[in-house]
Amino acid sequence: MAAPGGSQVCSVGQRLLDSSLPLPVRFRALFTLRNLGGPEAVEWIGRGFADESALLKHELAFCLGQMRERSALGVLSAVLEDRSQEPMVRHEAGEALGAIGDPAVLELLKAYSQDPVVEVAETCQLAIQRIEWLQRNPGAPDDNPFLSVDPAPPAAERDVGCLRAVLLNDKLPLFDRYRAMFALRNIGGKEAVLALTDGLQCGSSLFRHEIGYVLGQMQHEAAVPGLAAALDRLEENPMVRHECAEALGSIAQEECLKALRTHMGDAEQVVRESCEVALDMYDYEKSGDFQYADGLSQIRESAS
Repeated sequence: MAAPGGSQVCSVGQRLLDSSLPLPVRFRALFTLRNLGGPEAVEWIGRGFADESALLKHELAFCLGQMRERSALGVLSAVLEDRSQEPMVRHEAGEALGAIGDPAVLELLKAYSQDPVVEVAETCQLAIQRIEWLQRNPGAPDDNPFLSVDPAPPAAERDVGCLRAVLLNDKLPLFDRYRAMFALRNIGGKEAVLALTDGLQCGSSLFRHEIGYVLGQMQHEAAVPGLAAALDRLEENPMVRHECAEALGSIAQEECLKALRTHMGDAEQVVRESCEVALDMYDYEKSGDFQYADGLSQIRESAS
């Protein structure tokens, strides 16, 4: 693939792909590219899937999904099909295809909805259901206060107790439980946070990982004990522990700092790297800086 031409996007893309830079710096470059958007940013992000860091590749796929650029469909499809990629990377590629929401990928998603890697199979099943839901509900309002593209629309139910019952019921379809999850997130408050935190002890690894992500979005201190306990569970799927670490970085309470420092030397690379990135997020939240995705300002500083 030819390198994109010279521009601000090119400068930020070079930082993203520079493996000699600390991972938090590369993350900030990635999120800068996501905010800049466009086919050139997509191309730079797509070139990162040859990296050795599963965490970085997972975030590449996440950002491509959030950008909702059709030009990303090719690289995301290739990552999903590549069984040499780590499961958490393939899962995120499948989720990103669902986020973009183009029916053209339905057949591909159906082909991998029975993948031997359960996290990949469940992700593709959810992505199919999301696209089909969008087809049945064209023009449905997007009232997500967090401005993220989620793998399922929120449920219409507003009672926290009812939503908690759906969330924690392993016998219900995963899509319905995800809808309850995002409804609880949107409602917010301590009761909803505690209901979600209970989800860290049930369901599949994919389900628990999404709970960690949602709690990170909410940034409520009531989630800290549950997230720290999940991070401490060495037998837990690293995909779940990584998401809990990043959530703790977003919440940025003193107890979060202690939990993250404890696992800086974790045996799992993705957990170690997540703690490194989470500590950078912690510093950002405490700094009062205007923008986390500051790749352009870092380039200007290095040039001055």
